[in-house]
Amino acid sequence: MTTITRHLSTLLLTTLALAVAPASAQAESSHGAAPDALAGKTVLVTGSTDGMGRQLAVELAALGAQVIVHGRNAERGAEVVDEIEAAGHGSAVFHAADFASLDNVREFAATIRERHERLDLLINNAGIWRQADDESRRLSEDGHELVFAVNYLAGYLLSYELLPLLEHSAPARIVNVASGAQQPIDFDDVMLEQAFSPSRAYAQSKLAQIIFTMDVAEEFAERGVTVTSLHPASLMDTTMVRLAGVPPRATVEEGVEAVMQLAVSPALEGRTGLYFDGLKEARAHEQAYDASAQAALRALSESLTAR
Repeated sequence: MTTITRHLSTLLLTTLALAVAPASAQAESSHGAAPDALAGKTVLVTGSTDGMGRQLAVELAALGAQVIVHGRNAERGAEVVDEIEAAGHGSAVFHAADFASLDNVREFAATIRERHERLDLLINNAGIWRQADDESRRLSEDGHELVFAVNYLAGYLLSYELLPLLEHSAPARIVNVASGAQQPIDFDDVMLEQAFSPSRAYAQSKLAQIIFTMDVAEEFAERGVTVTSLHPASLMDTTMVRLAGVPPRATVEEGVEAVMQLAVSPALEGRTGLYFDGLKEARAHEQAYDASAQAALRALSESLTAR
């Protein structure tokens, strides 16, 4: 293993996020939002049938929101909806979609636009990494490298597909759940046909989310929508981390608190194009601020999604 590979693996093992924790653990949250801050508002958390996404859905409903729960499994989606409804705060509805298919993303977005009159908050949280015993390169339904497709392209396309609804509800927010594991994109081998590893695929996809955040910040702000990204916490005790065979190093509560700050904190109203490491504003990989990299990713994304 090379020094660079060891460094990337170590960094990756300090960054992944997603699992379930009691809502009461967030009672002393530092996000500063009022108890009914989201009353009358609609929020969407992708990947919210398990892990950190599920807990975020519960926390947002506790602030009075109607939460759109997303995942692939209808049974687990119904469980989250039932949990939120039983709590007696806010409300919830489940819509299924497989983000390994761009057509599924489009259909999902069309359903949201058809059935919901507003969208005040979009949290692009859905993501994948690897199985502990599986280092293979896999492809999405559209023929793209699977991690890049699910972790980045799906959120990119969904954000644009739902932008009119977000604009209609302005001021609105998009939060991209990225990672501290960031590896620059090689635009000559974005699909990693020449040099694939699960760590590189994950780190590249997460930096793509951050580059996207920086690139569209001004464009979306003109429409009343702020866009931020973050590394929520390191290796929370989640299904994704356990399946990767990695010992957890952080609590889900840490990640939830960090995402909730970007999602609802009054102090971040109107602020856009930011990257946070946990609760603190931070500096992402330098490629995130490179105008040529932003333009290259934008052109690639438009081409791959036929947007």
